[in-house]
Amino acid sequence: MELGRQAVELVARQVAGLPDAPASDYRDVTRLSALVSRPPADGPGDFAALIETFRQAAEQGVNTAGPGYLAYFPAGGLVSAALAELLAQAANRFTGVAQTAPALVAMEEGVLAWLAGRFGLPSGAGGLVTTGASAATLSAVVAARHDRLGPSFGDEPVNGTLYVTEHTHYSLAKAAQVAGFPAGRVRVVPTTADLRMDAGAAASMIAADRAAGLRPFLLAGTAGSTSTGTVDPLGELGRLAREQGLWFHVDAAYGGGFQLTSRGRAALAGIEAADSITFDPHKSLFLPYGTGVLLVRDPAVLRAAHAGGGRYLQDLHEVAGLPDYGHLGVELTREFRGLRLWLPLHLHGVRAFEEELEEKLDLAGLVHRELAGDPRLEVPWEPDLTVVLFRLRGSGDERNRRLLAEINATRRIYLSSTTIGGAFYLRLCVLSCRTGADRVKEALRIIRAAC
Repeated sequence: MELGRQAVELVARQVAGLPDAPASDYRDVTRLSALVSRPPADGPGDFAALIETFRQAAEQGVNTAGPGYLAYFPAGGLVSAALAELLAQAANRFTGVAQTAPALVAMEEGVLAWLAGRFGLPSGAGGLVTTGASAATLSAVVAARHDRLGPSFGDEPVNGTLYVTEHTHYSLAKAAQVAGFPAGRVRVVPTTADLRMDAGAAASMIAADRAAGLRPFLLAGTAGSTSTGTVDPLGELGRLAREQGLWFHVDAAYGGGFQLTSRGRAALAGIEAADSITFDPHKSLFLPYGTGVLLVRDPAVLRAAHAGGGRYLQDLHEVAGLPDYGHLGVELTREFRGLRLWLPLHLHGVRAFEEELEEKLDLAGLVHRELAGDPRLEVPWEPDLTVVLFRLRGSGDERNRRLLAEINATRRIYLSSTTIGGAFYLRLCVLSCRTGADRVKEALRIIRAAC
């Protein structure tokens, strides 16, 4: 089809131009925003003109697909995954119920079973592919609430307590709120000097809450925090959760992909004890945004917390060996999401992903060594994975904010920032599949020149 040819040609041009494209660009945003916000006309438009408008609009803002994007958690947006999504959306199969697309559900289920095995979960573990770790976290909290506090939770005082740290992603507190828990029931456990959850402090808080008549039910560990990429002591936290009868949830939204590497498995040791794991392949597997995964030790717990039905579904029946994803999470209507995982993994092979992740670990190590060796900079924490924090030594927050602005103004790289202990830090994350040693070395030159 002519429309398809034009669209694929545009994709090819965009991807080919990524190395030279600005890491951020806001020069034409006002004009383009006015153009694209016009209402549609009554008659047909010209496809070539319309996708050209899209191309220009997509160039404005932060180029999260390019090699210079070193902020937050890059999403590489593999073209093979984008093509998989085109095929899946064109097929337009419904996968909330296995009977409507059993072979496609089996394809998705196969990837989930493989992932569960890579995380060390037992045979029979499973889950579902979501739009991201936030949706996955909500389903995990609901399942934990149902399993540990009981199905009559809604008829009782809200006395269940969850345990996080100040570095736990806020999606967990948000999920707790949506699941019916007041903000005060999300307990913030102190961290150690290296920014990890203090397991001893968590044990004391759990005991104190029990003594006060509350019901501790969920302990959350982080496998790669958003601010610093730090991994909590997962083995120690898993043992504590088991001893205390708490659901052990691990947020591996960022760090999960590194489970494919030997260094990643060492850093994430203990994750195999989790009752639930959230993971974003759109972070450390380089897939397009909107690709999240929830893995659970026992999928029956997910079903017990989420299953429902109606007489309008009476024509549908369960398929042996396959789940109805609409009964495992908050979504009933869902598209076929498995192909965006299945196709890249089978096409490129697992080893290709492992090699890319090993390179990112190496490059983050290079960044840390180079910046730590600069006497003008403070680099307090060695990276667990691929996030490096730094700031100008002896300078206040305002000077460090100016440093970040000067670096980003080059438009060759784009960094972010965070606040730790009340101090402003610049934050560099090496994760995009398009970021290689050349761009990282250029980033180091830009940082040194701006200091």
